[in-house]
Amino acid sequence: MPDAIHPAAPVSSPTVPAQVAVRALALAGDLSMGQPPDQSVRAARLAVRLAQLQGADESTARHAALVSLLRWSGCTANAAGFATLLGDDVGGREAMLRQGLPEGHPLNFANIAPLAHIHCEVAGEVAALLGLPGPVEIGLRHVWEHYDGSGAPRQLTHEAIPPVVYLTSLAGDLEILSRTHPVAAACQMILQLGGVKYPNAMAQLAVAHAPALLAALEQGGDIDADLPAHPVALSIVAELIELKLPWLTGYSRRVAELAVRAAALAGLDPEQGQRLERAALLHGIGRASVSNTIWERPGRPSAADWERIRLAPYWTARAGALIPALRDEAELASRLYERLDGSGYFRNLDRDSLAMPARLLAAAAALAALCAPRPWRGAMSEPDACQQLQADAQAGLFDPQAVQWVVAAAAGQGGAMPSLPRRLLSEREAEVLRRISLGESNKEAARAMQISPSTVRTHVESIFRKLQCSTRAAATLKGLSLGLI
Repeated sequence: MPDAIHPAAPVSSPTVPAQVAVRALALAGDLSMGQPPDQSVRAARLAVRLAQLQGADESTARHAALVSLLRWSGCTANAAGFATLLGDDVGGREAMLRQGLPEGHPLNFANIAPLAHIHCEVAGEVAALLGLPGPVEIGLRHVWEHYDGSGAPRQLTHEAIPPVVYLTSLAGDLEILSRTHPVAAACQMILQLGGVKYPNAMAQLAVAHAPALLAALEQGGDIDADLPAHPVALSIVAELIELKLPWLTGYSRRVAELAVRAAALAGLDPEQGQRLERAALLHGIGRASVSNTIWERPGRPSAADWERIRLAPYWTARAGALIPALRDEAELASRLYERLDGSGYFRNLDRDSLAMPARLLAAAAALAALCAPRPWRGAMSEPDACQQLQADAQAGLFDPQAVQWVVAAAAGQGGAMPSLPRRLLSEREAEVLRRISLGESNKEAARAMQISPSTVRTHVESIFRKLQCSTRAAATLKGLSLGLI
């Protein structure tokens, strides 16, 4: 990795109602786990009905719905680990959830416990960042625990596990297993998991009412009405998705910054600039559907890989259909990889279909990507990246005027760049956090910073203590939300 790392300047993130952010994160989680894009919503509906069958109060039912919606919110953070274990983090976890992993698969408690620890800590931090009720955060921090103590991260048992965890686990199993197996077989699997993942009595109750529960599930229903509506930063969505690939840390924010400043230079009205900013922060949702193995494979992607990659902006567009509050921004975001000559994806649009906002967004994304390191290449210097972008514009890929505005934005025109706060971390600690957030090991960070690995380790321990976390993924998420990186 290159010695010089230039962090993205923090963007004054636009806000959305918490319910919108929750739905966006639920969709990204579903895609990361190889699930249909409404799996978490369906599981949340089942969790509410199971809570009602148990006689739980309304707050417990609401909390169970939120935990179900955000159950997979930590799965981007451990995607690399599952890709290493299973060869495909998306397909492998899909098979795991439907109990379809082949015999001899490598998953066991020893290798899955660290991944569960990362997942639960990040999911809990998400709840805190979204300002959700305490029981929701606690539930997410224990969402991998099992009734018999075979879960993680703390191997809790019985009453030590929050009730919303049992409701979430049971609802998720019922939704997934009944969709991927005959209902009778799914019910038998749930009974076998009784006394293991959740209490026997809960499993028996769910099986006894399974026909009615599943029939009601197919009738749909609005889950958003009971979700919190206070404003939260939209950047949380981008930051969580980018944990899937550490080398993407801060990428969406940098694209947003360039696009907004370029829009001002282009004379677009403020409303269009805000739409561009929101689109930049949302564009990575569809990326969650593609396995880390594909994203990190050296060399040019194969034809099969490209077919999967082309689906990433499709799923971003689909987010707008599933979450109406994000429709306009998701539609614009899904055009980020289109090119004026029609060679882009996923719609193969050309100059006649791409208005100036889409042209600015594409140019901003390309410049930000060229200036950042990737597993298959080093980062280009900003002058070289600008020259490459201008050459691509001359070749007909990008709009030349849009490129000029983006290049000017990168040079500092179009608005002042905000400064990064440093009071919580020292300058050295902030540099270490930037480096580990991009996936560097202690040895790699030490080599680049010309200090010893033990000194880096000491700084990492101090960062964890100050940010009140214990994993690099959670430290990255907190550092981004606090504007430290």
